[in-house]
Formats: sequence, structure tokens, C-alpha cells
Amino acid sequence: MPRFLQSPLPLTEAAAAAAHAALLALALLLLLLRAARALASRCASCLKPHRRGPAADAAAAAASSSSTGAWYRAALACCGYALLVQAGALGYEVAAAGPRVAVEALLLPGVQALAWATLLALALQARAGGWGRFPALVRVWWVVSFALSVAIAYDDSRRLMGDDASKVDYAHMVANFATLPALGFLCLVGVMGSSGVELDFSDATGVHERLLLGGQRRDAEEEPGCLRVTPYGDAGIVSLATLSWLSPLLSVGAQRPLELADIPLLAHKDRSKFCYKAMSSHYERQRTEFPGKEPSLAWAILKSFWREAVINGTFAAVNTVVSYVGPYLISYFVDYLSGKIAFPHEGYILASVFFVAKLLETLTARQWYLGVDIMGIHVKSGLTAMVYRKGLRLSNASRQSHTSGEIVNYMAVDVQRVGDFAWYFHDIWMLPLQIILALAILYKNVGIATVSTLIATALSIAASVPVAKLQEHYQDKLMAAKDERMRKTAECLKNMRILKLQAWEDRYRLMLEDMRKVEYRWLRWALYSQAAVTFVFWSSPIFVAVITFGTCILLGDELTAGGVLSALATFRILQEPLRNFPDLISMMAQTRVSLDRLSHFLQQEELPDDATISVPQGSTDKAVDIKGGSFSWNASCSTPTLSDIHLSVVRGMRVAVCGVIGSGKSSLLSSILGEIPRLCGQVRVSGTAAYVPQTAWIQSGNIEENILFGSPMDRQRYKRVIEACSLKKDLQLLQHGDQTIIGDRGINLSGGQKQRVQLARALYQDADIYLLDDPFSAVDAHTGSDLFKEYIMSALATKTVIYVTHQVEFLPAADLILVLKDGHITQAGKYDDLLQAGTDFNALVSAHKEAIETMDFFEDSDGDISPSVPNRRLTHSASNIDNLNNKVAEKEKSSTPRGIKETKKTEERKKKRTVQEEERERGRVSSKVYLSYMGEAYKGTLIPLIIVAQTLFQVLQIASNWWMAWANPQTEGDAPKTDSVVLLVVYMCLAFGSSLFVFVRSLLVATFGLAAAQKLFVKMLRCVFRAPMSFFDTTPAGRILNRVSVDQSVVDLDIAFRLGGFASTTIQLLGIVAVMSKVTWQVLFLIVPMAIACMWMQRYYIASSRELTRILSVQKSPVIHLFSESIAGAATIRGFGQEKRFMKRNLYLNDCFARPLFSSLAAIEWLCLRMELLSTFVFAFCMAILVSFPPGTIEPSMAGLAVTYGLNLNARMSRWILSFCKLENRIISVERIYQYCKIPSEAPLIIENSRPPSSWPENGNIELIDLKVRYKDDLPLVLHGVSCIFPGGKKIGIVGRTGSGKSTLIQALFRLIEPTGGKIIIDDIDVSAIGLHDLRSRLSIIPQDPTLFEGTIRMNLDPLEERPDQEIWEALEKCQLGDVIRSKEEKLDSPVLENGDNWSVGQRQLIALGRALLKQAKILVLDEATASVDTATDNLIQKIIRSEFKDCTVCTIAHRIPTVIDSDLVLVLSDGKITEFDTPQRLLEDKSSMFMQLVSEYSTRSSCI
Repeated sequence: MPRFLQSPLPLTEAAAAAAHAALLALALLLLLLRAARALASRCASCLKPHRRGPAADAAAAAASSSSTGAWYRAALACCGYALLVQAGALGYEVAAAGPRVAVEALLLPGVQALAWATLLALALQARAGGWGRFPALVRVWWVVSFALSVAIAYDDSRRLMGDDASKVDYAHMVANFATLPALGFLCLVGVMGSSGVELDFSDATGVHERLLLGGQRRDAEEEPGCLRVTPYGDAGIVSLATLSWLSPLLSVGAQRPLELADIPLLAHKDRSKFCYKAMSSHYERQRTEFPGKEPSLAWAILKSFWREAVINGTFAAVNTVVSYVGPYLISYFVDYLSGKIAFPHEGYILASVFFVAKLLETLTARQWYLGVDIMGIHVKSGLTAMVYRKGLRLSNASRQSHTSGEIVNYMAVDVQRVGDFAWYFHDIWMLPLQIILALAILYKNVGIATVSTLIATALSIAASVPVAKLQEHYQDKLMAAKDERMRKTAECLKNMRILKLQAWEDRYRLMLEDMRKVEYRWLRWALYSQAAVTFVFWSSPIFVAVITFGTCILLGDELTAGGVLSALATFRILQEPLRNFPDLISMMAQTRVSLDRLSHFLQQEELPDDATISVPQGSTDKAVDIKGGSFSWNASCSTPTLSDIHLSVVRGMRVAVCGVIGSGKSSLLSSILGEIPRLCGQVRVSGTAAYVPQTAWIQSGNIEENILFGSPMDRQRYKRVIEACSLKKDLQLLQHGDQTIIGDRGINLSGGQKQRVQLARALYQDADIYLLDDPFSAVDAHTGSDLFKEYIMSALATKTVIYVTHQVEFLPAADLILVLKDGHITQAGKYDDLLQAGTDFNALVSAHKEAIETMDFFEDSDGDISPSVPNRRLTHSASNIDNLNNKVAEKEKSSTPRGIKETKKTEERKKKRTVQEEERERGRVSSKVYLSYMGEAYKGTLIPLIIVAQTLFQVLQIASNWWMAWANPQTEGDAPKTDSVVLLVVYMCLAFGSSLFVFVRSLLVATFGLAAAQKLFVKMLRCVFRAPMSFFDTTPAGRILNRVSVDQSVVDLDIAFRLGGFASTTIQLLGIVAVMSKVTWQVLFLIVPMAIACMWMQRYYIASSRELTRILSVQKSPVIHLFSESIAGAATIRGFGQEKRFMKRNLYLNDCFARPLFSSLAAIEWLCLRMELLSTFVFAFCMAILVSFPPGTIEPSMAGLAVTYGLNLNARMSRWILSFCKLENRIISVERIYQYCKIPSEAPLIIENSRPPSSWPENGNIELIDLKVRYKDDLPLVLHGVSCIFPGGKKIGIVGRTGSGKSTLIQALFRLIEPTGGKIIIDDIDVSAIGLHDLRSRLSIIPQDPTLFEGTIRMNLDPLEERPDQEIWEALEKCQLGDVIRSKEEKLDSPVLENGDNWSVGQRQLIALGRALLKQAKILVLDEATASVDTATDNLIQKIIRSEFKDCTVCTIAHRIPTVIDSDLVLVLSDGKITEFDTPQRLLEDKSSMFMQLVSEYSTRSSCI
């Protein structure tokens, strides 16, 4: 029987045996717990009735199979190999020892054999269970095994080379070295986590689905309910601590580019709805509890998320305390290396404490940072929803003081800044704690000199106050300048069509560039002051150190190397809070500014809930009842907009509202909706309302979505609505029918189509009361007649309808007609009664009769040529036209088969959309982006200078620390190596020299960033303004605003510093490695594989992080777009009572943005954790080497210096990787800006060698030769070979049904669309051969949608500032606005609000006429210019045009036949082809002509008058 002996095991082997035994016990405990849980669940299931539904049966029928890759098989082989080696070692020990067996010799291989058997079983279970990742316990076990094996190998090597070779157990040593490579591979697998097992589910059909994706990708983007919720909320402690709950997403991202559908949903408590409700309730509670006091937004945020703040604070406190353990113990460590050993194994215990402290610091930092990130998301989500909700409820007065651009800025900038303050929140109390801990450590090392440290620290902090105030001042100015630029940018993008038509784009671009120069000036001050701040606060720790050491020397206290290094390590830690203090002060100031701005906005006046009184339908027969109502858009104005309004509308009545422009017709509808402030009186409304505004508001999306407007689809009702709104033919003509995506603000629909989509939206809602604001102005006579008959007289026969109209022919059908003048109802009654009463109504009808009589004159005429037209010229033209008509007919016949082919092609392209998905790069950011960005400023010459400055800083900083450690005595009692004055002077020179180079680097980085940002901005702005109109038709304004706002801000303030930060961190890391390697060169054996592992993990992480950032950028645009779109259509949304639905949409889009943001932030922490853990193990290895050296073999001061720098290794390593990853994420903003720098440009504005004469066009002769136009290459032709001549100086009327190509012809004339074929020749010059500016500046247009820019009347009439005031007044007099403008206090400087909201649509149209009068072009185009004015004003405008433009070529598109009936020639278009082109007399002689049909329809509609 063998005898068991006892001999002590080496410390490393004993630690390994203990660790493996502990992990075995833990594994056994977990297995027992799992068995108990399985038993409990089985018992519970036995007590419940067993049900199986079809879904369960299907799931049971599905067969599952798992496949393994080489990764899994290699891990399995390594476990088996390790088990065999340890079993062999154990067998060898038993056999070799014979009867005298040492227990300790069997302990390590025995425990390890058991451990590897268990690990092999658990690894096999991974395949059986279909686990995609190895269990956390197995992975930790592998990592620990490798670390212990390295430690044992090092210990064995040291013994072999020393005097203890006889004490080495060779069996253990051989086994350990044999398993080391296998354990290294398993350690790598443990860090990565993936098992390589892929589980496939196959159903009965054999269709395979990936477990993560769920096979519902396309629907997932539209409806997130099919996606899984993030595992973060249900993750276990180990998973939370290691962030391994995120690994499945990163695994997918490593295999292919991520999509939004791959990203899990947020947990319920993290969603926008939950955050909004919490914040809103606490905010409103303050309002109710303290009615006289302004509610505090900051307090509402704190009350909503205080629990999260407390948890984050706990992690922050632990992290702060453990971060000071290292500096505290350095002096003891130096003493130990100097030979002063206090107790046995002191070195190993010190190394263990260092390691545990760094481990705790790493784990708590990651939880703290992720916690504040999540809190920031919550704050941003809640505030965004609150700002959006406020935007929907703003009163008119409040709306006038906040443009849509400003409100978007509240959301894009201020909300972001308040959310970001979560990062700085805990610094408020942590800074004092850090200073107290630092002073305690310093007191231990330098004694009473700590008082001077406290004073120096206080002075450093006090110095930051004026700097912070300066920063706050610059930030305020920068934000104000940015607001102004964004407001004007949004306005320009919205009105780009009119800018191009009027050739004003260069003027407005220069205006934006001037605004950017103001912004740039404040940006430059902000960045250069930041460079000064950087110098001051890099100098602060040096200043504190100099004061401290100087005081010590003056007081005669002895400094030792250990004390100095401990103090330096403390100053290094204290450096972060001191350096961050100005950021904290600056961020507090910025956050306060943003909170004040948001609070001010949230306190703005809302539409009162009692503006209208809702009456139950059964209690009254009146749908609308206004008694003694006075209303005013401007409460301060002495004259109300509407006064003394008395109106009773019985349910089912049709009420028509008429009057001249500016009489208050639209305001009357607004009073019923509760939109206009009520001064006195009462408004009662019974039933639901539907509102159709005069200016069409169309949402981005398809036509079906615009019509349904949130209501469920009812096919029968939907079909009836389409027919009642005369949309059936339009939908057939559109490429994708009702699935056609409408561009920004309905930009790719004609005016008539937009109006009818609005009418369809109202009709589909099946409301009780319909408020229609001039709905027939934008459609032709035939469509208008059909609409009135089918829509108002038929579909709304049983409804209450109040409609504003300028078309007198629609008045007789009304049960009640209201005539408004100067805000009063001057007449009310039926049509015949009002006619007999005379006055205002009679004037309106008389104007209409004049127009009809004009038509009668032409119909009755014998066809003779008008005396105003030379006979010979017109005869020649007429004969040409006759020939042309024949040719057109022939072409139509020959083109019929081609038309059929086009239709077939259209059907084949059903799946293509007009508005494209936002473009997004995939894969790695190209190196060209980095190189291009670095070359933007001074051709990259500053980059080497920045690197040199940073290198010199690092060298001087290391030199200053080395000098202090070397020159001071190693231990108490030793003699110093230099005089104290020399010691201090050299240290000051080195230290302050290093901070000076930091200042130089900061200045260079700021200079580089400013130059690059400005160059990129100007380049992008010019490319956007030079983009063709098709770009703006297919790109929502929100996307462009996202780039000029969010992406440009990143380029302005962030990217240059990220680039500089990456260079800085790289050089610092190299410095740390150099110092550590100088003392313990063995650390290089770990540094190299650690660097490889870091680079591999960085590549693994960046694949997902890059795509998450891109998705994030794309998901930001819809939030901004919905903001601007909803604010523009707030009246319509409120009119339909749809605030709740839009609020839900906003919350949904916020969540779509928060999902990738949450995953992106978690991914950063996932990477940092692994980087820091690796660095911590390297540091621990370095410590183990240092304590294993016999005392005296290494210089203690140098070893202490290595430890001082090693304490920062984990932070620097993670910061290095993180800085590169953040740089790559931020550089995506540059990538996105470069996308817009490559937009295909329009034709040149000016072609120098092909400029027309200054007097061109002299005659105004326009010749169209076989003109063919299509909007895109893959779309069918809109104009099919149009050929005709518009003689110079003649009036050309252009008519046709809606969608016939009238507006397209005008766009081709102005070259907003370039012809696909054919030519347009004006006065013998091909317009395609000259520059766009030369063309458009010589033509004049009064567009269908009158556009005014924010500013003054003078600026809107003459934006180029070319005309004197006298000419402007003359133009105003001619367009009948002179008296109106003179009545204003500011005259020509009268303000124009955003979109011209403080002027009526008719007045805006007259201002547009004034522009044309000032421009005095030889060719004038009127595109439905009088659609929004009454007949009398229309007649007036026509008279002005006839007199003022008598020698000009006037092309008039009109739906009102009287507007074009007196033209010299009439062009009739149908489906993009010329149907007729002749004088009105000739066309009217032909009773079968299409023009005759249009005239007959209009006459028939008016026959009742």
C-alpha cells in the first residue's frame, strides 16, 4: 500500500489547483440548480391541463439540426488534448513515485484532469443544446486556465535558470508547456465567445430560417412587432457584467452588413412612450401644484430618472474609489522592491490587490458608462416627444415667433445636448470626492505640503470660471448663428423651384455663405479658446505638482522615489477631473442654455381647448353656431381680422363663402376650427370636422396613405372616394397608381392633383362637417364641374359643407351664401336674394358676367383676325398651324403601338419608386474618405506637424516623470542625486514644455478642423444648389437638412479632434509600452499577442459599429422630416383630430432611431471591456514579473515608474481602440457630406463663349421643335414630340385637362427638366446652348403656388436689390397692393413671416405679379397665376398684364377659360401631345374641337347665372 507524503507546492501551482477546484465546485452547484429548476417546472406543467394548438403541433413537427464549424471542432480537440495530457501526467506521477506518493504531486494533475473532463462535457453539451455561444462559466474557466498556465510556465522557467532547479516538478512542467498552445487557443475562443454551432430549423416544406432573423426582414422594417426584444433587460449577472448579451448581434454584423431589421426592439421601459409619459407627467404636475411658478424641466427629468441616476452613481463611486488604490500602494511597492519587506509574500499580495482593483475599475466603468448612455437616450426620447407635441399645439402667435427651422433645431441640437449631459451629471459630486481621495494619498506621501496642493487645485479650478463664461458666450453666439443659417437653409430647400425659375439661387446661396461666415467666426473663437483651455488644464496638474514638490523642498521634507511616484500617479488620476472640469462647466452652461430654450418653447402659448365648444349631435340641429364672434391673428392689432360674426349653420346645409382677396374668408374657416384667437363671442360645433386648406398639405408617402390618413382600408369606400374626387384617370396615368410615392410636400404632383388628394383625404374620413377652402381653384373647368357635382352635390349631400370659392358659378347651389368684406359678413342669404340686394355680391357676379360675355364675343365672332395682330404674320402662322395639326395627327397614329409598349414597360416597373430610399454606404469606410478629408485643409501639411507636437509632448512628459523618480532618494535615508533647486527647475522646464506642445497641437488641430469644415460646407452647399430639380423632387428636405445640420456639426466640432485624439492616444500608448518594456522586457511576449487580439476584436466590432452608425444617420432623417412636415401641416392635423396618431408616429420613429443608438453605445462598451481586461492581465503579468525578481536586482524607481504608467495601460489601450472606432463612426458624417458633393449638376449657369446678347430676347419668338420630355430615364415620355411656334409679342393660352403636360412644357422652357429630344429656340438661339442663368434671368414667371420668403416686402419683390424704391412702389400700385402696403407702419419693410403666412394667398399672388412687373422680361409665363383670386381680381390682373406686357410674349396656363379666351393663340394639350393650336376664333368655329368642349363645359357650369 503506498504511503502519502506531504511536500509544499509552489505558490503558482497551489493557486492553479485552488482555482480549478473552486470552478469545479461552482459548475457542480449550477448543475444542481438547473436540475432543481427543471424538476420544479415539470411538476408545475403536470398540474396544468396540457394543450396543444396547431402552432404547437407545427413547431413539434419541425425538425431541428445543428451544424458545427472548424472553430468548434478545434475547441473540442483542445479540451480532449488537455484532458489526455493531465491524465498522462497524473499516471506518470503515480507510477514514478511507487509506494512513496506525495499528495501535492497528485493534487494539481488530478484536479486539472477532473476540470478538463468537466469542460469537455460542457463543450459537447453546446452542440447538443444548439448553443451559439459557449456558457460564460466555460469561457471564464478557459481564460483563467491560460493565465494560470502562463504564470506556472514563468515560475518554472525562473526556477530552472536560478538556484532552485532541483525543486522543479518536471512532470508538471512538461504537462504545462505541452498544453500552453492549446490553452492559448481556448483563451481566444473564450474571449470571442462564439461556439461555431449553427442551429437550423426546417419545417415540413424544407424551408430553412435563420434563428436571429425570423425570415421577416421586409415587413420588419415597416412593422417592428415581428422582431425580438433586446436581451439586455432579462440578461443574467454574468451576461450583464461581460456585456455578452450583445454578442449575437455583433456575430451577425461580422458576417454581413447589419440592417434595421436585425437590431432588437428596446425593452418597454426604454421606449419613447414610457420616457415621454414619465417626463410629461412630472412636468405637468409642477404646473398644477405651483400654478404661479414656471415649471422646471430639469426637475422633471431628475424626478423621472432618479433611480437610474442613483444606480449609475453607485458604479461611479466604486470606480472612483478603486481607481485610487493603485496610486496609494505604489509607495509600498517601491519600498518592497527596495528590500523593505513588511510581511511574507508581500509582493504577490500587492500584485493581487493591484490586479483586483484594476479588474473592479474596468467592470464598474463599463456599467457606469453604459448606464449614463441609456439615461441619455431616455432623456432625449422624452424631450423629443415633448417638443413635437408642443409643435402640434402651438397657437398662431407662438408659431410666428418660432419657425419650423428653429423647432427642428430644438430637437436636433438642444435635446441632444441635454441628453448628453447625463455623461457629466455625476462629475458634479465626483470631482470633490476625487480631490479628497487625492489629498488623502498626498498627505500620506508629502505631509503638510498637501495644504499647498489644495490651494493650487482651488486656483486651477477658479481659473476655469472666466474661461467657462467665455465659452458659454461663444456657444450662445454660435447657436444663434446656426439657428439663423438653418432657418434660411430650410426655407431655400422648400422653395428651390422658385429660386431656380427666377434665377435667384446664386443670390440665396451667397446669402447662406454669408450666414455661414458669421457662424464660422464664432466657431473659430470657440475652437481656439478650447485650445487655450487645453493648455491651461494640461498645465494645471503640472502646476499643482510643482507647487506641492516645491513646498516639500522649502519645508525641508524628504521626498523619496516611492512618494514622488505615488504623488505623480495621483496627479495623473486627478488630471482627468481637472482637465474635464472646464468641459463640465462648459457643458453645464450649454445645457442650461438648451434647457432655458426648451423651457421657453414648452411655455409658449398653445391653442386654447375652449376655442370652440363641442356640442353633442343629438342635442342640437345646428352644426356650427357663432354668436358675436371677433377674432384676430394678431392680438396686439387694434383692428380684428374678423369682427361681429353671427353665423348659424343647420346640419346638412351647404354654405358658400365669397369675397375679394384679403376679406377674411380663410380666417372664417379657421375660427370654426379654433385656429384663430377668439377675442369675444362663442363658437359651438356639433360633430367631427374635415378640413381642406387652400394651400395643399401633402405628406411624404404614397397616395393611398395620404387618402386613408390613418383610417383602416375599406375597399368599397376607397373606390367611391377615388371616383368622387376625379382621381381615377390620374391614378391610371401615374406609374404606380395609388402606390406612387409622393415627394416632399407633394412636389411630384400637379397643383390640381394635390388638391384632389386633399379632397379625397377629407371625404374618406366620413366626417360630419366639411370645411373646404377654395378647393376648385387648382383644377380645370371640366374637373371642377365634375368635382362640384360628384363631391359636394352627391358624396356630401347629407353632410354640412362650408366652402370658400372664387368661382361664382358654384354659388347658386348653396343654401346660404356669405359675402365677406374687411372681416365682416356684409351679406348673407340665397343667391337670388343677394343679387337683388346689389352691393358687394353684385360686384362679384358682374365681374364673372364680364368674363362670360368675353367668351360670348369670341363665340359669336365670325373668325376674322383681330386687328391687333398683323394679318400677314397671323395668316402665315395659321397655315403653319394647320399643317402642324395634320402632322400631329399622323404622329399620334404612328405612336399608338409605341404608347402600348410604354404602358407595358410601366407595368413591368411597378415595383420602382419615385422617392428613393436614403443612400447608405456599406462595408468599411474607404481610405479615400480619410485621405480626402485630411487633404481638405492646407493639402494635409498640418498632419505631420500635429504628430511631431504630440510626440514631443509625450517624450517630455515621460522625461519629467523619470527625472523626478531618478533624482530623488530611493528610500528614506538615501542621499539625493541632485540639488533640490536643480531638481525643481529641470522638472518645471520638462513639464511645462510638454504642456506647451499640447497647446501647439491643439492650435494646429483647431486650425486644420476649421479649414476642412469650411471647405466641405461650401463644397456641399454649392453642389446642392447646383443640383437639378429632380434631386429635390425625389429627396425629402429632412435628408438634406440632416447633412447641413447634424453631419456638418460633427465635422465642425468633432472630427478634427477625433483625428488628433487618435494620434495622441497612439503615441501615449507607445510611450507606456516603451516604459514598461524598458523595465520588464518580458512583457513584450504578451504585448504582441495582445495587440493582435485587440486588432482582431476591433475589426470584429467595427464591422457592426460602422453599420449601426450608418443606420443611425439614416434613421435620424425621418424624425427631422416628420417634425418639419407636421409643423407645416399642424392646422390640417388638428382639423382632422389626428394629433394622437401623429404623436404615435413620432414615438415610433424615435424608437427606430434609439434602437441602433442603444446597440451602438453598448457595442462600444463591449469592445472597451474586452480591451481593458486584456490590458489588465498584461499589467498583472508585469507586476508578477517585478515581484518575482529578487530584491535589489532592478532599480526600484524605474520599476515604480513602469507601474505608474502600467496603471494607465488598460485605459489607454481601450481609449486607443475606442478613439479609432469613434473616428470611423464620426468619419461617416464626412462620407455622407461627400455623397452630396458628388450630386450630378445642372448645366452650367453661364457658358462664356455662348452668351446671348444683353438685349436678348428682343422679339420673344418661341419655337418648339419635336420636343420630347421625360422626368427620368426609366419613366415614360410626358411630352411626345411637341412642335409649334409662339410668335413674339403674342398672348398664348395653354389649356388642357389636369395632367396633360402643361406645367411640364413650362418646366422644359425654363430647363428645370432637360429635353430628351428636340429643341426650344427663342429668337434664333437654342436655349440648350446657353447657360441656365442667362436663360432664366431673361424669362419671367408667376407660378401656380405663390411663394414668399421670410423677410420684408422689399426683399421679396427685389431680392437682387437692383431696383430703386420708386420703381417698387410703381409695381405695387400696378398690382393693386400700394394702398395695402402704405397702410402698414413699416411700408416696404413690412415683415413677411415664414411661407408668407401673414399675407393671404391672393395677396401673395399679387406680390408675385409685382416681381414680374419689376423684372420686365420679354417673355412672361403665368402658371395658374390667378387660380387663388376672385374673378374681379382675375379680370384686374388680366388688364394689368394686357397693358404692362402688351409687347411681350405671354404664355398663360389657366383653368378659367375667360383668362385665355382673349389670347392671340390657344394651344390645347392632351396626354403630352398637341391636340389643337390656333386662334380662339378658329377653334370655336370647329364645334368638335377640344377647346370648344372646354368652353362649353365652362359656359354650362356658368349658365345658371
